[in-house]
Amino acid sequence: METPIPAQLVDKHVIIWNHEQGSQIYQLGYFGKPVGIRKPKSPRFERPLELTLLEAAFLLEDDKIKITEDERELSFSEYTTICIERFTKFEDLFTVYKDLRAKRYIVRPGLKFGTDFSVYRRGPGIDHAPFLVSIIPKESTIEPIDLVRAGRLATSVRKRYVIATVLSDQQIRYYVFQWNRP
Repeated sequence: METPIPAQLVDKHVIIWNHEQGSQIYQLGYFGKPVGIRKPKSPRFERPLELTLLEAAFLLEDDKIKITEDERELSFSEYTTICIERFTKFEDLFTVYKDLRAKRYIVRPGLKFGTDFSVYRRGPGIDHAPFLVSIIPKESTIEPIDLVRAGRLATSVRKRYVIATVLSDQQIRYYVFQWNRP
């Protein structure tokens, strides 16, 4: 991809309106989802591509896309400032997102499991996500019952539950839980 693909910031989503360009971005690593298609059967589709704020930040920083809002192109710094205002925990989420992508994982939203991310080794539709990741800010506490609840849910869907915490030096600690029956 020689020139960044145009995308538009719309509230808490970034849209690539041109479906051919959206398909190109999707094929780079399952970024976004085609509007109106829950589980794409093919990497080519004829719908706009909707990216999360995190996916768009990652692609913007990597010069794969350029983002406009109200017809004005946003720099990476301007874009992330907007994201911080619109998205709770954006900085920690983005730090973990980038780290997981650097480790060559496919990172998708984990909302249906009550987590921040579902993490795949190869990609949705190819394999099942082996990990569910929740980002817990370093100053936070977690109640034991919440840990048990998350662990049981992850186990019931055959996934490992992971808590990620971003430390002050931007290093990430991952805590992986495994449910054992007594």
